[in-house]
Amino acid sequence: MNLLQSQKERAEAEIKKIEKISESLTGKFSTVRDSAFARFPMIFVLLSSFGLVATFYGFEKVIDQIPYFNENPHMILMTGVVVLVLTGALYKKLN
Repeated sequence: MNLLQSQKERAEAEIKKIEKISESLTGKFSTVRDSAFARFPMIFVLLSSFGLVATFYGFEKVIDQIPYFNENPHMILMTGVVVLVLTGALYKKLN
């Protein structure tokens, strides 16, 4: 019984050490991240905008390659609305 207790205590001590290390690393990385954004806000805005536009353009090109959606554009609208309703309901349920 003593052996199990001492192993448990050692494991808990190791876990606490790992948690302290991760907390200190998180703090250091967040300051680097924040300072990079503060120094170069326009670059981050442009990169974020490019990523968003590229994603939408990619979705458009993929949808254009699906013959059913290409011939029935109203189905794209209906599918999009259904997806939004389902994700909204899922968000509401998880919240």
